[in-house]
Formats: sequence, structure tokens, C-alpha cells
Amino acid sequence: MSRKRTYRTKEFKFKVAIEAVKGQKQIAEIAEEYKVHPNQISTWKKELLEKGSSIFDKKDLGQEKKAEAEKDFLYKKVGEQAIQIEWLKKNLGITQ
Repeated sequence: MSRKRTYRTKEFKFKVAIEAVKGQKQIAEIAEEYKVHPNQISTWKKELLEKGSSIFDKKDLGQEKKAEAEKDFLYKKVGEQAIQIEWLKKNLGITQ
């Protein structure tokens, strides 16, 4: 008989890891309270301590790359439209 895998939200993991970092309760007590294996809590705590400083990064590199790609796309689109407008003006005899 196999057990169904339980998926936890990032908010839940963060809450449990913070509780473990505080050190007010033993890992075993936290595990019993939240119905999570103690090894899992230790893993979440370790990840929080190792990667926790990244929340203070000024920019997310993934978002920065997406923004740059979108900016390039928009510049290209504006350039294409400017060329189309000039072509239409020329061929329709519109002057300003």
C-alpha cells in the first residue's frame, strides 16, 4: 500500500521553517504539531538559512531578463509600425 504524496505550499514551508529557526520548540514538537516529518523540517530550515538572503536582492534576474526581452520586442514593434506609417504616407500622398 503506497501513501499519497502531500504537497505543501511555500507559505506553509516558510512558516514551519521560521518556527524551527526560532528554536523555541524542538524539531520533533514542530513535526508533531504540523504533521510533517522532522527530516523535512530540517531540510526546509537549512534551505531558509542558506537562501534566505536572496529575498533582499534588488532585482530578480529572471524578471530582469524577461523585462529586457519585452523591451526589445516593443522597440522592434514600434520601429516596424513607424516604417509602415511612412510607407502609407508616401503611397497615399499624405504630407504633414
